[in-house]
Amino acid sequence: MNKLEDMQQYIKQLSNEELWLFYANYQKELKLRELVRTNNIVWERWEFLTIETYNKNTSLPNLQAAPEGTQNIDVISRKWERYSIKTITEPWSTTWVFYGCWNLEDKQIPEKKFEYAVIVRIDKDFQLKDMIELNREQFLKFRKWHKTMRAWNLSLTKNLLQEAKKII
Repeated sequence: MNKLEDMQQYIKQLSNEELWLFYANYQKELKLRELVRTNNIVWERWEFLTIETYNKNTSLPNLQAAPEGTQNIDVISRKWERYSIKTITEPWSTTWVFYGCWNLEDKQIPEKKFEYAVIVRIDKDFQLKDMIELNREQFLKFRKWHKTMRAWNLSLTKNLLQEAKKII
């Protein structure tokens, strides 16, 4: 048995209360290692994967996390290009919404909130499946209005996947 299997077996034997305590300690350890800044583990995972992937590839810009509290973007490049990152967890094919990116009723050209949208697909174990990048024009072309959330999202259609820049 490897370490991961041992850990999975150990977790299954925990009582409900012990499992909550394990989760709290797990979050503390992620913060100590500076792998997360907030308690939103899924969001932190896709931000970490995006920064790590871009920074390991010399043909892509180096990215860093945007300051906490920054609206509409998650990471920035050294050239101050703004990136909004959304994740899709299997088996879904639609992103969460992009808030603050103008309303459906707006008739004017929308204010530029970010230069790039990055979509990160992860599996149920939080492992990276693939990653694509859309420029602003592509985002505007493929966005769909989510009337309940009153914001935009993206669906991974065949056309979107063909036009997007494949990062992984």
